[in-house]
Amino acid sequence: MQNPANLPFIDESARDRLTVEGDDALKYLQSQISQEIRDIEIAETRWTLVLAPNGKIDVLARITRTADSAFLLDTDAGFGETLETRINRFKIRVKADSSLAHAENSAPSPDHEAARIAAGWPRMGAEIVSGETIPAVTGVVALSVNFTKGCYPGQELVERMDSRGADAPKTLRIIDVPNGTKAGQRIDGLAEVTSVSGTTALAYVKRGSDLGRLPAHLD
Repeated sequence: MQNPANLPFIDESARDRLTVEGDDALKYLQSQISQEIRDIEIAETRWTLVLAPNGKIDVLARITRTADSAFLLDTDAGFGETLETRINRFKIRVKADSSLAHAENSAPSPDHEAARIAAGWPRMGAEIVSGETIPAVTGVVALSVNFTKGCYPGQELVERMDSRGADAPKTLRIIDVPNGTKAGQRIDGLAEVTSVSGTTALAYVKRGSDLGRLPAHLD
């Protein structure tokens, strides 16, 4: 697929942005996120998960290296404070400061949201509930997790499911729905709708069901 960091359905005006900079910024962030950043070039961007110690997702974010010792992490509007709190949680005697800038808009535009749903990409607060959702169900592990980078909080659950080839209990899929379908509705006991745009929806579908279709980035 195209560069996964520059997806066209991402509304840049609806992203909270966290700057982390200082002598220890690279080393510290490397120890906290699921993505490898030791080899990231200035101006390069990658997706990453920021996990709780139990392996559940606190935030899905992008990380961009803006200078030798400076990084920008951005996430869906309304979750910047969650990201900042988590990034700072284990920061003891670390030479790195953070500053948060809130999004211009509190939610993505309808056009961006429709495109996101059609592409099957999860959004914080919809498909990802901070502190509750496990990475394996979201469909973004392949783009946001590096399995050779070394230790970080929450790694054990991600690594265990990958090494055992374990199937998640449900998967995020794109499904066709009648007009008027709402987020939270259940379909035939097999799926729970999380986002809707017209007659296209995202839903978590139970393992073993062939309802819906996988996002393109999983095919």
